[in-house]
Amino acid sequence: QVQLVESGGGLVPAGGSLRHSCGAAIIYFSLYDTRWYHEAPGKQRVLVASIDRNGTVAYADSVKDRFVISRDNAKNSVYLQMSSLKPEYTGVYFCNVYRAMSFWGQGTQVTVSS
Repeated sequence: QVQLVESGGGLVPAGGSLRHSCGAAIIYFSLYDTRWYHEAPGKQRVLVASIDRNGTVAYADSVKDRFVISRDNAKNSVYLQMSSLKPEYTGVYFCNVYRAMSFWGQGTQVTVSS
């Protein structure tokens, strides 16, 4: 079983910034696609950012120009830099790695106060 450990959530005022980190205890991390998901209160989990094994990034329209995803294969880690935060970004953020199988982090709570 692959273990993903997240950190970086918290309470932040609107307009503020946060940086999530996700470390993966996994062999050949560089071969995995990595993603960040957002689960707002009472809503389904949605994909907000991805960076694949080739370094290609993609973002949901709702977070473009505000979030930046990156990865460091040498550290088996993926990051999500969140800026210009809005209250609607409140919720739990999950990292995910995928290669034939999908593995999830435990989730970290982000609360953006208005």
